[in-house]
Amino acid sequence: MKHSLSTTFLFFALSCTVHLSAEEPTKPDGMVWHDGTTLGMEGQGWGLDDLASPYDRLPSKASDIVRGAVWSLSRHSAGLSFRFNTDATNFTIKYSLGSSRVAMAHMPATGVSGIDLYALAPNGKWRWVNVSKPTGQDVVFKLEGLDKSKRTYMAYLPLYNSVTKLEIGIPEGNIFEPIAPRREKPIVFYGTSITHGASASRPGMTHPAILGRRLDRPVINLGFSGNGKMEPEVGALLSELDPAVYVIDCLPNMVESEVRENAEQLVDILRIARPETPIILVEDRTYANSWIHISKRMRHEGSRAAQVRAFDNLVSSGVKNLLYLEGDNLLGDDGEGTTDGSHPNDLGFMRQAAVFEPVLIKALELQK
Repeated sequence: MKHSLSTTFLFFALSCTVHLSAEEPTKPDGMVWHDGTTLGMEGQGWGLDDLASPYDRLPSKASDIVRGAVWSLSRHSAGLSFRFNTDATNFTIKYSLGSSRVAMAHMPATGVSGIDLYALAPNGKWRWVNVSKPTGQDVVFKLEGLDKSKRTYMAYLPLYNSVTKLEIGIPEGNIFEPIAPRREKPIVFYGTSITHGASASRPGMTHPAILGRRLDRPVINLGFSGNGKMEPEVGALLSELDPAVYVIDCLPNMVESEVRENAEQLVDILRIARPETPIILVEDRTYANSWIHISKRMRHEGSRAAQVRAFDNLVSSGVKNLLYLEGDNLLGDDGEGTTDGSHPNDLGFMRQAAVFEPVLIKALELQK
């Protein structure tokens, strides 16, 4: 049975606080512990009953539909988050990771496996609070010495690891109010390792997360490292969702021949299911060192030319609400926006979000 995103969210009240389950008994440590499955994860397009694990990004049926690499990467919790209110001056988030690889050569443990915490400041803007620093698969993330005030918090889950268990402990006597996922239509990002989150220093610093905060929108991150190839099998799953915008950002993983084969087909699949939903086709970011590597310049030229042709063909055939975002300046023009020439550092993600933002605003206005 297919579940659209809007169906999934019907279980929750719009922009309100709800208690999704009874509190667990107070433990001897004086904390009241709440299981992660009761908190209401935002960033998932399918309901809990459709998932193999509560912190997956694709439904369990996808294991028989998509390539094995895509399925394995979909178990990472990239883009998932939960929100809550508390007046506690200290609380603890405990979680277990599916992989012992807590860091990568080009990405720290805080980004690969950390939980990243934000809070709403008095001016109504999200401000960073702290991030966990995992050294193993079982992580205890303690927040201490916070100002005594009831606040709204948002916690982003790890980017490049899976979560097998999660709970949050609040001192007995303090307020704890889980906040249900929003019912507004989300922005759905489908892409590569860059969408997935490489090489952000922490989960809140990816461009989908940054844009979610800036635009005050739910975001679904379907980045699959090395495997964002506009495949029709993934397109069929995307078509089950009902987003405000589809962002297709797969060129970093595709050569010219793959773009010719898959780009128009993917848009056609989405258009059959969602005739009016805006779709943004994004070019690949420019390699930071392509100025000195002819092969990298040639790859950009080939894949971009193929996507421009696909875009022109689709518009000529009558496809509406199709937008295009060029890649030349996604990371800036000074070569300082990456860790390794390809994957953005935090500066690169901030720059990328700034380029995406006006195009997303235009796409969202098409929905009105």
